[in-house]
Amino acid sequence: MSRGIEERVFEIPLLCDGNDCARCSLKLKDGLELVKGVDDAHLDAGASTVTLRYDPNIVSFEALGKKARSLGCTLAEQFGHKTLTLTGLDCADCALKLEKAVQRLPGVAWAAANFAASKLSVEYEANKVGLDQITNVIKKLGYGVEDVPGEKKGSFWARNIKTVLTTIAGIFLSLGLLSLALGSDSGTSNIFFAISIAAGGYFVARSSFYALRMFSLDMNFLVTVAVIGAMIIGEWLDGAMVLFLFAIGGVLESYSMERTRRVIKGLIEMVPAQARVLAGGQEKTLPVEEIEVGDVVVVRPGEKIPMDGLVINGVSSVTQASVTGESMPVDKEAGDRVFAGTINNNGSLEIETTHISGDNTIAKIIHLVEDAQAHKAPTQLFTEKFSRYYTPIILILAALVIVVPPVIFGLPSSPWIHRALILLVVACPCSLIISTPVALVSAIGNAARQGILVKGGAYLEALGAITVFAFDKTGTLTSGDPEVTDVISLDGQSEKEILALANAVDSRSEHPIARAIAQEASLREVENIKATDFQAVPGSGAHAMVGGEVYFMGSWKYFSNRLLPLVAKPDILHLEEAGKTVVFLGTEKKLIAALALADQIRPNAAEALSTLRGMGQNHLIMLTGDNEPTAATIAKGLGIDAFHAELLPEDKVGLIKSLEKRYGSVVMVGDGVNDAPALASATIGIAMGAAGTDVALETADIALMSDDISKVPEAIKLSRRTMRIIQQNIIFSLGVVVLLVAATFSGYLNLTLGVVGHEGSALIVIANGMRLLKQ
Repeated sequence: MSRGIEERVFEIPLLCDGNDCARCSLKLKDGLELVKGVDDAHLDAGASTVTLRYDPNIVSFEALGKKARSLGCTLAEQFGHKTLTLTGLDCADCALKLEKAVQRLPGVAWAAANFAASKLSVEYEANKVGLDQITNVIKKLGYGVEDVPGEKKGSFWARNIKTVLTTIAGIFLSLGLLSLALGSDSGTSNIFFAISIAAGGYFVARSSFYALRMFSLDMNFLVTVAVIGAMIIGEWLDGAMVLFLFAIGGVLESYSMERTRRVIKGLIEMVPAQARVLAGGQEKTLPVEEIEVGDVVVVRPGEKIPMDGLVINGVSSVTQASVTGESMPVDKEAGDRVFAGTINNNGSLEIETTHISGDNTIAKIIHLVEDAQAHKAPTQLFTEKFSRYYTPIILILAALVIVVPPVIFGLPSSPWIHRALILLVVACPCSLIISTPVALVSAIGNAARQGILVKGGAYLEALGAITVFAFDKTGTLTSGDPEVTDVISLDGQSEKEILALANAVDSRSEHPIARAIAQEASLREVENIKATDFQAVPGSGAHAMVGGEVYFMGSWKYFSNRLLPLVAKPDILHLEEAGKTVVFLGTEKKLIAALALADQIRPNAAEALSTLRGMGQNHLIMLTGDNEPTAATIAKGLGIDAFHAELLPEDKVGLIKSLEKRYGSVVMVGDGVNDAPALASATIGIAMGAAGTDVALETADIALMSDDISKVPEAIKLSRRTMRIIQQNIIFSLGVVVLLVAATFSGYLNLTLGVVGHEGSALIVIANGMRLLKQ
C-alpha cells in the first residue's frame, strides 16, 4: 500500500539496555523490519546507530520507538513526536501550505497537516529544532495552536478576530450596495467597498504573503490576485463581494468540519474529570490526574467509571459501548476489568486502579485515532500531488487568457482580464483536496465509536477490496475457553456425582480444563466437595484426596502408563473424531468417568462468515495449532472449506506470505497477542478483543475492542462506503471545476458567481463526507 510514497532515511543513535550491541542487533533489525511501513533497518553496532528506511505515512517514529523498547533496546530520545490542535485552519489548501512550511524547518523529519481534523502531526530532531520554533511558524502563517504550555488564552475578540472582521466586511459591503441603490456617486460607494476589502482581506492577504515567500501558491494567493485585479480594472464591488463570500465560505466550512472534529472531543469528554477515592475508610473527591495506580475509586449507580481498573467489591452491569462498541450491558463482579468512560448501571462498585488517567484505554483510543488521521491514505496523497502541479498550471493559463486574445486576435483586453480573474478563483482545487480527508476522518471517527480502531486511512481504503481472509481458530472463531460437552459414566455414577468429584479434584488447578469443569458444575448446581493434598502433574493431569481416597484426573496416556496399564481403553473414538478433548476420572483401581470438552464456536461466527461470503469474500481460510480432527470439526461447523492445522506461530507467518504471493493481499484476523507475527506479516492485521490489551493495540492495523467477530464485516462495509463517497467527491469536484471553467470562458460567469460555485462545491463535498459520521 506504500507504492509511490516517498520513503526517508534517518540515522538514530541506539542505546541498548546493558546488552552487547552486536548481540542484539540482529534481533532489533528483524523486529523493526516486521513493522508495516519499514522497508529496511541497517544496524551499525560499532557506531551504535540504526539507519531506518520507512514510510512516515504508514508508521510513526513513535511507533518504531515502542517496537524497539519491546525488543530490549531504546532509540535515543533525540526525536520528538507531537500532534498539535490548530485553530483558524479554514481551507484544505492552507493545510498543505502549512505542512510544507513546517517540513522546511531544519530538524523536522516529517509533518502532516489534516484540515478535516484540524491537526498537525510532526516528528522532529529535538537537538535541532524545538516545539516553540514549530509553533512560531504556525502562528506566522496566521493559525493558532491550542494547549501550548505557558500560553494564556486571548480575549474573546482576539479569539474571534476573523469573525469580527468578516462581520465588518459584510456591514461595509451592505453600505456600499445601499449607496449605489440610493444613487450616490461611485466614489462614495467605492470607499465603503474599499473598507470592506481591507477588513475581509486582511487574513487572506497575510496568508498569501507567507505563501508567496515559501513559493507555495494557495487559494488565498489566487483570491488576493483576483481582488487586486478587480480593483485595478475598477470593479470594487466584485472585489469586496469576492472577499466577503470567500470569508463566509470559510466560516461555513469551519462550522461544518467542527462536527467531524467533535468525535475526538466526544471521546475526551466521556471520562469524568473527578473521582471518589477510598482512603482510610473515607471517601474524598480528587481530579482524575491525581489518582495513582493501586488507588481504590468508588462508583455509584448511574455514574461513569473514571479510571481503568479491576472490580474488588460490588456487583453491577456496565455499558461499555463507548470503548468496545457493545450495545448490551456486561455484568461485572470482583476480578472483572472495567474501563474509564463506561457507565455503571445498577450497583455500587469499588475499583482498584490499574492505569493512570493519561494511560487508560480511552486515552490510547484517542491517541490511535489522532495518529490514524495524521497518516495519509494513497488517494489523499494522489490528490495533494495533483494539486501541486495543477495550481501553477492555472496561473499560467490565466496569464495566457490575459495576453493571447488581445495580442494575437486583437480582442478587447478588459473582458479577458475579467475572465482571467474569475479563472483564478473557480479553478482552485480546494474541494478536490478535501474530498478524501474529510471522508476518512469521518469514517475513522465513526469506527472508533463502534469499537473499531483503524490505524490509518490506507488500511481503511484497502480493506474493502481484499477478498482473502485468514482466521485464527482459538479465540477468534471459537471462544478460546473449552466447555464440557459430554459426561460419560464408566462405573455407574450419575453425571452430578461425576462433576462433583471432578470439580473437587481440579478445584485448585488453574488449567483451562479445570475452569471449564468448575463452570459446568456451577451451572448444574452440583454439591461442593472439599479436596485436600492437591498436586498437579504437568502435561498429564492432577490428583487430590477426596473423602479419604485419592482420585486422579488426566488423559488416557496418564492412566494407561502410570495407573491402570491393564485396563482396556473405553470406546471414546466418536468423541475424538469429533475433535473433542477427553479426560478421565478414576482411582488407582478403576476408571469412574470420562469427560469430553470442546472449544465452542462463537455464537455469531457462522453468521459473520456467511455475511463475508455474501459480500464477495470467497477465500476464507482457518489457521490453527490444534490437531487435524479438531480443526476439521470446527471448519465443518462454520462451512469453511480450507483450513491448516498443527501450525506453529512461524508456520502461520509462512502461510500468510504464501497466500500474499498467490492472491496479492491477505487480511489476517486473530487475537493480537498469540498471532502477533502473522498479523504483522499480513497486508492488514485485525485483532479481536483489543480492549485493555496493549500488545493488540500496537500490533494490529485494525483493532476490534470487543470479541465480536461480526465487527469484521462491519469494518469492510464502512471501508467500501468510504471509498464510494471518496470517489463521489473526486468526480463531483473535478466536474464542478470543469463546469465553472467552461462557464468562465463562455462569458456566463462573474466573480461573485465564481466564488459561490467554488465555496459551494467545497461545502457539498464536506457534507457528503460527513455522512460517514452516521452509524
